[in-house]
Amino acid sequence: MDKKFDLRDVVQMKKPHPCGENRWQIIRMGMDIRIKCLGCGHSVLIPRRDFTKKMKKVLEKHEE
Repeated sequence: MDKKFDLRDVVQMKKPHPCGENRWQIIRMGMDIRIKCLGCGHSVLIPRRDFTKKMKKVLEKHEE
């Protein structure tokens, strides 16, 4: 299954953040993907390969 995601989409990861929130916004894309927790604002840089494994689904697509 090919997961489609773009910059500023809100995604759900398989494991929740320690703050309890499970909604993340994609804020940078490239070889690595930076996501920001929408609960506490903490950001994490993850290699693209690991991100596609750990992402569960896209919750909200960014409208331009």
